[in-house]
Amino acid sequence: MLIGIPKEIKEHEYRVSLTPNGAEKLINSGHRVIIEYSAGAGSGFTDDDYKKTGAEVTNRKFLFENSELIVKVKEPLPEEYDLFHENQALFTFLHLAPNQDLIDMFLKKNISSFAYETLEIDHALPLLQPMSEIAGKMAPVVAAYYLQKIHGGAGILVTGASGVAPAHVLILGAGTVGMGALEVAYGMGAEVTVINRGEEKLKIIDDMYKGKVRTITSNRKNIASEVKKCDILIGAVLVTGARAPGLVSKDLVSKMKKGSVIVDVSVDQGGCIETTKPTTHNDPVYLVEGVIHYTVANMPGAYPRTSTFALTNRTIEYIEMIADNGIAKSATSDGPLRSALNTYKGKIMHEAVAGELK
Repeated sequence: MLIGIPKEIKEHEYRVSLTPNGAEKLINSGHRVIIEYSAGAGSGFTDDDYKKTGAEVTNRKFLFENSELIVKVKEPLPEEYDLFHENQALFTFLHLAPNQDLIDMFLKKNISSFAYETLEIDHALPLLQPMSEIAGKMAPVVAAYYLQKIHGGAGILVTGASGVAPAHVLILGAGTVGMGALEVAYGMGAEVTVINRGEEKLKIIDDMYKGKVRTITSNRKNIASEVKKCDILIGAVLVTGARAPGLVSKDLVSKMKKGSVIVDVSVDQGGCIETTKPTTHNDPVYLVEGVIHYTVANMPGAYPRTSTFALTNRTIEYIEMIADNGIAKSATSDGPLRSALNTYKGKIMHEAVAGELK
């Protein structure tokens, strides 16, 4: 199969969907890999690094015209829609639920789209996990930065100081993002509270942190009470393929401390906070009701070297699976790729995505 690796064009997106080692693995399996000029530069890979593996380096037009399977990091942007042709296949982070224009393009052109974030094995999301971990670990770090008074924050040092209490960090969700955020926030010395719908994860946190992290069952009353008290609010909830549930209203945001910081990692799926809207690394924050919102839709792109290795380590197995089996078999046979399939032959194939777009 001819596999194309385009350069990402999302603002400040420096990741690439395939490392040179990944390209070499596919080529050794009999596939042809073409990569756009300088696609790997942001992650520290030169065109020569790819050429040494046998990959071909080419321009954007040739790549899209000839590739059977396009492998990306982020969803196509509107300026890329016309590059796709009928019956092509795409494997990337899609987050289709809030993106009607993209789904319309896929259906019109019969694009077979496979989404990293919906590929499921034994109720786990192995391709989403590494990026969720990185975004989760980033969240307390960027929040601590914007808590500085010079950036409009309340001027609270997350770690606290001798005789001075640390910042209070509230994490909504105890999945991969939430656990990553918890690890870093706790390590920074913050006072941490985790709210989660299922009690099993909360019990795990209780055991891991010996009761030094507050755990609370998710309901409207508990969320409202804790949101008003926190200095940092991290949105870390996920419903596979669907929009993130709205947990924090604009009215509740208005009752937060002035100069507090929200980091809504679930922004890719619409956000779990009503005041969330996607931002970029170039212009990452905005103010609502005196509360700083950091809602960058591609957070791991800020650390592309780490993120690219982590992503390819997980995706290469499934890229090779699609290439070996072909698009039709990958889309129709039982297995993990079936759960990754979002659109095929002009139809929405993922139940959660379909439910959101009715």
